[in-house]
Amino acid sequence: MIADLALVGSWKKAQEHDISCVTTEVKNSVEIPAVIILSGVVGAGKTTFAKNFLAKYQIVSPTYSIINEVDDLLHADFFRLKSASEFEHLELGLYSEDKNYVLIEWGMDYLNEIQNELGDSFNYYQLRIELGESLAYRPDRNYYLEHISQ
Repeated sequence: MIADLALVGSWKKAQEHDISCVTTEVKNSVEIPAVIILSGVVGAGKTTFAKNFLAKYQIVSPTYSIINEVDDLLHADFFRLKSASEFEHLELGLYSEDKNYVLIEWGMDYLNEIQNELGDSFNYYQLRIELGESLAYRPDRNYYLEHISQ
């Protein structure tokens, strides 16, 4: 399935010191409960964004545990998943009950499965993170928040 995406907001040439403002604006731009799928190449800043989004909780990347949850937030990293059959065993629906935000790194390949598992009660978004063209010692990022129609 090809997702129907509508741009909600964008933040260009954001430096590392801008990320807390970007995360606040993303939170204010989505309708909760929200699934936000973080997309970008390796090293684009998906985990850094998630850590800032969840800053008050001092979370660690769920790359190896796949899912971390705290209060009304869920953070998942599907980088290690190899197939949709592996997704079925995660029971994402159970973890996402009573959550306002579900952040999923590397989730676009599993969009159908996510939407089937979580249903219409969530609003779905993609946050595309792209590396900017700045110098390596001062990297910037471009963020594009897109609403995913079901």
